[in-house]
Formats: sequence, C-alpha cells, structure tokens
Amino acid sequence: MLRIISGEFRRRLLHVPPDAETTRPYPDRVKESVFGLLRGHCEGATVFDGFSGPGTMGLEAVSRGAKRCVFVERERSVVELLHQNIEMLGCGDRCEVVAGDALGAGALARAPRPLTLAFLDPPYAMVREPMGFKRVMAQLQNLVDLLTPDGFAILRTPWPLKHTVWPEGFVPPEAGVEGRRAPSRKDRRGMVKRARRASREEEKGIMRPFNPGRGQRHDAAAWTTAGDEQGSPDEFESQLEAAERALREAGVVGPQPTLVDVDLALPRALGPETHVYHTMAVHLYARTPQ
Repeated sequence: MLRIISGEFRRRLLHVPPDAETTRPYPDRVKESVFGLLRGHCEGATVFDGFSGPGTMGLEAVSRGAKRCVFVERERSVVELLHQNIEMLGCGDRCEVVAGDALGAGALARAPRPLTLAFLDPPYAMVREPMGFKRVMAQLQNLVDLLTPDGFAILRTPWPLKHTVWPEGFVPPEAGVEGRRAPSRKDRRGMVKRARRASREEEKGIMRPFNPGRGQRHDAAAWTTAGDEQGSPDEFESQLEAAERALREAGVVGPQPTLVDVDLALPRALGPETHVYHTMAVHLYARTPQ
C-alpha cells in the first residue's frame, strides 16, 4: 500500500503493481524524511521524477505544492498505473508522463526548465554495475546543470554501494558488460586446433588470417606457440589440468576481485549529502554556484 503523506492529497492511496519488486517504491518513513530535508522547496516547484514508478515522489511533491512534474517511466504496465493515479488525484493539469528511458536524451529534453527538484531512482542492479552507474551519473549531472540556484537533485542507491574490481589485465569468467568472457576449455581446445591447422597450412604455403574464435580476443601468436609446443589438443588439456591441480594443491589461487567504494561525486555539483536508511541511501546534490 502506497499513500501520499502530506499536502493537498494527504492520506490518499495510490495504485501500485502487485509485485513490490517491479518498482521498489520509497518506504513511507524514508519518503517523509526526504521531504523533511526538502521542506520549503516544493511550493511552486518544477519537478523531474525519473524512474518514477507509480509516481511515489513526484505526486508527493505535487501534493505539497509543486506546480509541474514530469514523470519518466519505461515499464508500460507501471505507466498505466501512473496515469490512473494522476487521474484519481485530479492533478493532470500539473503532470506530464513520458513513457521512455529516464537516462535518454528525450527524457532530458522534456525536463522542466528551470528545474527545482530532480528525483532519480534507478534499479539497484543498474547502479551496482559500473557501466550502468556511469550512465546514471551522466544523466544526474545533466539534471544538476538544469537546477535553479536553490534546487536539489536526489539520487537513491543501495547502501553500501560498491563495485567489483578485478586485477588489471585479468578477464573474469563472468565478465558480462564489463569485459569479455574468458575462454572455456572447449574454446581453448578449438583455438589450439585452429592454431595447429594454421601452422600446417602455412608450411604448405596456404596463408589465411588466424582466427582465435568467435567472440574471443586473445593473442593468436601465443596460442599458436602453445599448440606447437604442447602437442595434440588432448595433451595440451592434460597439461592444463595438471598445472591447475598443482596450483590448487600448493594453495595458490588465481586473481581475486576486490570491492571498492563507489565515488558518488559529480564534477559540476555540490555534494553529495548522503543520508543512509538501513540498506539504502539518498544523496542530495546542488548546482555549483556560478
């Protein structure tokens, strides 16, 4: 159950998805705390509510006196709930709904100018992944640049917020968007076979570019040498297994990742002023004085 806490629509209940994981709305106590920090900034404000869900923060701001709010939400079923909430409250003249990516250029173009308050509440999985976090912070900086001198941008993240960092040059087995998939044993067997075939063809005068395999980016020369020196692919695999077993028995482990704190600072913003609420945090930013 989601409700408006204060203002014109106080205690009114909002339509929410049946699955709480779909939108992960602000808990009432956290929402009340955030708007306590923003006391005096909602009256007559213009608001951007990115990843708005059913309108938790934007509609609270409208209830407290905001004159205009742009909501951006990509999930179609949630957009429909947001429209229902706006219609139920009868505040359609103050609300604009954008069905799209809150981190896209289109969403930024629809943001009010000047901008008093900007809420950005991306999925936790997005900010835990470095590339997704980079996109979020880039859009947050764009929003901060639009703020009035007394405006605030508010970002919510999980807490603590850390990123996994691997040793330089090491490709983790499950690199995902951060890197490349490390070669499996099957990949390596195929690479050895191709290397040996390329070597034989070269002896016969058949010249073809060496291809280590689809989706792989490894040193062709190194694999050619490995194939020539280690013998057949089966012998090569046996030596790999023996070497790995010897390392395990010796207590030697491979490169391990480390968790590092994420830098939440922005180049053209004051802050963040961070407020922690158990497993989440809310970060407030203001525009750098010009």
